[in-house]
Amino acid sequence: MLRITDEQWELIRKHFPEEHYPDDRPGRKPIAARRVLEAVLWILNTGAQWHMLPQSYPNYKTVHRRFQQWCQNEVIRAQGELDESECYIDATFASAKGGGEQIGPTRRGKGVKIMAIVDRHGLPLAVTTHAANHHEVTLVQLTFDFYMIEAKPENLIGDKAYDSDPLDQQLRSQGVEMIAPHKSNRVKRKTQDGRRLRRYERRWIVERFFAWIQWQRRLLVRWEYYPSNFLGFVQLAALCILLKQF
Repeated sequence: MLRITDEQWELIRKHFPEEHYPDDRPGRKPIAARRVLEAVLWILNTGAQWHMLPQSYPNYKTVHRRFQQWCQNEVIRAQGELDESECYIDATFASAKGGGEQIGPTRRGKGVKIMAIVDRHGLPLAVTTHAANHHEVTLVQLTFDFYMIEAKPENLIGDKAYDSDPLDQQLRSQGVEMIAPHKSNRVKRKTQDGRRLRRYERRWIVERFFAWIQWQRRLLVRWEYYPSNFLGFVQLAALCILLKQF
């Protein structure tokens, strides 16, 4: 049975509100948020369907309802000791065999893109999901909408998919310098400085982040109909990474 330690719970309890009912309300009392979160983590780790939640946890209907509330209210936002001076961005594909909203067709089938920005230590600064048929360049600004701290990164490092002059100009106006290798078929004048491109050698940091979260079986395939629920699982996996740092 999966349990959250007292130390871990103290770090995150303020982000998971308790349910409060009037004292004279008939029926069962609210389930503690800590127990609900432990149940959701079991689902995330095993990839099982909601109704397969063991009886040692609260009723699966209650857990699913509370999880949906957390997703709608965006309470699952990981926070910690983050270093945003040098950040890395990338995306990975997750198939969506169960169908649902905001799913796009690709050569690999229908699915979603998981976009992430991590700091120089590999800790998540922004995690979001979008239909897989969108180009990553168009999703950078949308990913910043989920950025968890006020200060934007000084340097944002990505792969060749982010080689875009309009994107460079857009981010530069926000104080962010985009660093990405040029595509082999580029016809315009090169704009990247070779010395700054050396930072690209550390791009394995964001690839390691995706390897971490994909250990969670629930993220290998999107079974959730609503994109906010799948995003909640992704952000919860990112939160688990932060908890392991403390």
